[in-house]
Amino acid sequence: MMTVNEVSRLTGVSIRTLQYYDKMGLLKPTEHTAAGYRLYDNRALEKLQQILLFRELEFSLKDIKQIMDAPGFDRQKALEQQIEVLILKKQRLENLIALACGIKKNGEKYMDFSAFDTSKIQEYKKEAKAAWGKTAEYQEYEQKTKDRNAGEYQAAMMQMMGIFAEFGEIRTGEPDSARAQQLVKKLQRCITDNYYTCSDKVLAELGRMYVEDKRFTENIDKAGGCGTAEFVYKAIECYCGE
Repeated sequence: MMTVNEVSRLTGVSIRTLQYYDKMGLLKPTEHTAAGYRLYDNRALEKLQQILLFRELEFSLKDIKQIMDAPGFDRQKALEQQIEVLILKKQRLENLIALACGIKKNGEKYMDFSAFDTSKIQEYKKEAKAAWGKTAEYQEYEQKTKDRNAGEYQAAMMQMMGIFAEFGEIRTGEPDSARAQQLVKKLQRCITDNYYTCSDKVLAELGRMYVEDKRFTENIDKAGGCGTAEFVYKAIECYCGE
């Protein structure tokens, strides 16, 4: 067991911050001494590591608590996703460092803007807008997401990936089972809460897209294992009566 002072020295997190994490229910001490001092075990320190990683990825404390309190939260999968994002950040930093070094060496003649390239993201947005831009769903999506920061985007995405991971746990079963149908309803509610009103019709279209669009299939299978996207599609078919 470690005292709050020892944890603060070990992690660099201030005592006041640890006290605040306790107050908001994000990181509770393992136990208290007879005098009321907080004590933390290794499990609590592991949770603190996870919190600090989320903070590095610009998640708000509210979003972190929501993610980590979710019944389907998988620490290992969350860590894998965090690693992916950190690698992307590392690559971007390396590109920016190379750009700065090039400018320093060659001055104004060094005209390389690749470090600022966001074409892949913009291409995907353009594609989505072309397909859905005139629909009420896309307009609702734009309205709901226009003020979100990077952390909020990641929180919504991880919530959805967590649901796909739950699907993955039962993908060898029957898509019309009670559990599978509960997860479809949970997915539908998640989409409605975070993106746009997900009617049964829209949900059925999404289900087809999960298996017809390779990008969606790969991401869903990555979250839940090979075959998860196909299972989700079949479960949605059963749910929507198609």
